[in-house]
Amino acid sequence: MQKGILLLLLLFSNILFAQAFTTIPEFPTENDRIEIIFNISEMTNTSLLGYTGTLYTHTGVNTNLGTWKYVIESWGNNSTQPSLTRIGTDQYKLIIENPREYYGISNSLEHITSLNFVLRSSDSQKKTEDLFIPLYEEGFSIKLLNSESIEFYPLPGQQVDISAVTSGADSIKIYLNNILITQTTDDTLLISFIAEGTGRQWLKYIANSDGTIHQDSISFFIRKNLTIEELPVGIIPGINYIDDNTVTLALFAPKKKFVYAIGDFNNWEFDQTAPSDWEFDDKYYFKLTPDSSVYWITIQDLVPNKEYRFQYIVDGPDLRIADPYADKILEDEDSYITDATYPDLIPYPGDKTYFSVSVLETGQQDFEWEATDYIKPEKENLIIYELLIRDFVSTHNYKTLIDTLDYLEGLGINAIELMPINEFEGNESWGYNPSFLFAPDKYYGPKEDLKKFIDECHKRNIAVILDIVLNHSYGRSPFVRLYASGDFGPPTSENPWCNVTSPNPVYSWAYDINHESEQTKKLVDRVNRYWLEEYKFDGFRYDFTKGFTNKTGDGSSYDQSRINILKRMADSVWAFDPSAYMILEHFAVDSEEIVLTDYGMMVWGNNNFNYNEATMGYNESGGSNFSRISYKSHGFTKPNLVGYMESHDEERLMYKNITFGNSSINYNIKELTTALNRIKLAAAFFITVPGPKMIWQFGELGYDYSIEYNGRVGNKPIKWNYLDDVNRNNLYKTYSVLNKLKRENLAFSTSDFTLDASSTIKILKLTHWSMNVLIVGNFGVENTIATPVFQYNGKWYNYFAGDSIVVENNQISLDLNPGEFHIYTSKKLPTPEQDILLSTENENNVPTNFSLEHNYPNPFNPTTTINYSIASNKVYSGNVKLVVYDVLGREIKTLVNEKAVPGEYSIEFDAGDLSSGIYFYTIAVGEFLQTKKMILLK
Repeated sequence: MQKGILLLLLLFSNILFAQAFTTIPEFPTENDRIEIIFNISEMTNTSLLGYTGTLYTHTGVNTNLGTWKYVIESWGNNSTQPSLTRIGTDQYKLIIENPREYYGISNSLEHITSLNFVLRSSDSQKKTEDLFIPLYEEGFSIKLLNSESIEFYPLPGQQVDISAVTSGADSIKIYLNNILITQTTDDTLLISFIAEGTGRQWLKYIANSDGTIHQDSISFFIRKNLTIEELPVGIIPGINYIDDNTVTLALFAPKKKFVYAIGDFNNWEFDQTAPSDWEFDDKYYFKLTPDSSVYWITIQDLVPNKEYRFQYIVDGPDLRIADPYADKILEDEDSYITDATYPDLIPYPGDKTYFSVSVLETGQQDFEWEATDYIKPEKENLIIYELLIRDFVSTHNYKTLIDTLDYLEGLGINAIELMPINEFEGNESWGYNPSFLFAPDKYYGPKEDLKKFIDECHKRNIAVILDIVLNHSYGRSPFVRLYASGDFGPPTSENPWCNVTSPNPVYSWAYDINHESEQTKKLVDRVNRYWLEEYKFDGFRYDFTKGFTNKTGDGSSYDQSRINILKRMADSVWAFDPSAYMILEHFAVDSEEIVLTDYGMMVWGNNNFNYNEATMGYNESGGSNFSRISYKSHGFTKPNLVGYMESHDEERLMYKNITFGNSSINYNIKELTTALNRIKLAAAFFITVPGPKMIWQFGELGYDYSIEYNGRVGNKPIKWNYLDDVNRNNLYKTYSVLNKLKRENLAFSTSDFTLDASSTIKILKLTHWSMNVLIVGNFGVENTIATPVFQYNGKWYNYFAGDSIVVENNQISLDLNPGEFHIYTSKKLPTPEQDILLSTENENNVPTNFSLEHNYPNPFNPTTTINYSIASNKVYSGNVKLVVYDVLGREIKTLVNEKAVPGEYSIEFDAGDLSSGIYFYTIAVGEFLQTKKMILLK
């Protein structure tokens, strides 16, 4: 690095924080006693203004060997991180006796170049920007005193003022382009001149200190005057494709001085470090609209179907941003994206620039949509499958995701909710750290593959919902960086989209988006319409909408301003697509959510804790009461509650079942098969409740890895092999049957229903002109007598069993085993596949040349016949054993126990001495086992 550039960086660092702090001595070294006065009122981040509590500092150093080294303890540790002394309003003092000793630096070859600080409140919720106090070498030094930034890119005729102080110079001379313009015999000087002409200019100083001559130089560039011109008709901020050879680039950047484009179209040239007559190329020097808000240029002679990488230079080379509206963004971590996921990905130009890079391409072909007659499901009937592509398919790409659609269609869902897929920071992520709102993240594949996935879903009448984050943004976002106090934030008070600090200190992530701002409203509307129009998403799930407010607090109170913001946003979406889903992760008070759901929006309904207490078999203090799965329990008048037992954010039901499940003498929920059956039980009281529902990925297979496995947001095992387990497969089939039941029968959309979930015996009743339904289940761990009250007397049909009962006096008495449930309907429905509610250890190992058949009808009274055959081409060791058990697993009778010999057999079972109820028999042939259910009804 040239000495002139080193001085330039030094000048900038002193200018930026000239009044944010002062030091004694004025030119501190790494061995001095340093007294630092911090002035909060002069800092960019004003969150600590007026703070009167104890102020602490997170502090480390930059050295010649690295940045932010020797940091003292961890963030927020009040017992070990240094505290400051308050000396006045917004003024604090810190004394460091000796920096090398203070930070524990023993390497004699390592030298401190700056002391680094972030000042914070005692609760760590308020903080300053990063502060860097330069340290100097012994001898001559110079620094600027200006509180305003030097204009290194002035316009012709603009006055340039620089004030500086030296450490003991006898005389100083200043030259502009080798012409002496000022000199002094003091240690402080003022440089003032008028910028003339255009192009690069050089300032050089020569200082005499005790007979030693010091000299160095810096450059600045006199720009051409801006061209003031209105935007062409139809041009909006972003990349505007005019024809196959032309684009118009536009950037909303009020209060900025100039914008310049660099990229493949001009060899990334902007500013030269060597003296020359080089000037800005007008072709890439942006015009400015008369209202001084939008910079724009038109670039011609581009090659069709060629990708051009580019950035915007704003006010000088240090602020480089990608186009905020670009649909393709390159980052330096792109090298980890495989060709299988994103073929022929254009590389990040790390040898040309730094920070995020956008891509444009003229002559692109429009995607040919095939599902042109698709109609999305009604929102009250949605069965949503939430998934994270990264943890759903090992290739983590859209192409493989398309291959799972047979599985998802078979599950019976009618909507897929993708966790955020727009460009986020890093590669592997949940996606809630967004950086670019209009670009699909390349980690999942090209945008055409995303469109193909959505199109394939629509062909199957499956809606696709986009999870999107509009509450906050991270530092790579150009909506942050364009107006920020550092490379990656925090935002300054000039930022048109972001708050300087979040009004919600309790729930705050990254940089808070200001939804009261007119520019944010325009941005939000444009984001929403873009994904609906360009990708044909069917709607959105908005992350943490409780944060869409500038009202201070934790967001739990009724907030009319927030309601107004969300209504305005919904109106804009519905003006384009009246049927678009608007799903809010809101979790505000019911009184506020009533207003929003009455307006047509949907809200998330988290019932994870209560359902999990129920599946684990606990009901202390009514903990298993999941009645708030009903929208009525919230006071809603419309069924706009998206209820769920699991989401990406909650612990997995099965993990807690097998880890913490309850038990009794003959019943243990920690056993895998029992734990899976408890999920079937819960699903019967979840999917069937009127209103939209959501299933988290692999919940239908009993996913039993904790959410904390490999860290909360870390990669989780992808368990498609669960399908090979007959018991997990039966859980999938149970979900499928229940989803089909809900989709195809109007009774499950009725408004006339009641849910009693207060005890271990839970009952759901649905009344509708088309069919009545009563569901009863035992969530305890002991046999319990249930006496459900039916809607009317007469014949009712047991849906899973395929049989019927006769109800008299509106009531029957049922002896329910733990985990047992029944769905009774007033109309005979097709019976689901038999035995999917049962579990067996080895059913999937039964060979194809062994068969077992149960003679129907079922129930029977008092005899039934069991047929089985053993093929002649198979040799079995041991005996055939056929045993009958009751529901508690007690052996009732052994019907067969003899050597396995090929042939066909009929065994008659006489249950004349047994009482009515459910029985099971197992037939073992060698190492193979199969279990079947029998219903005795006398």
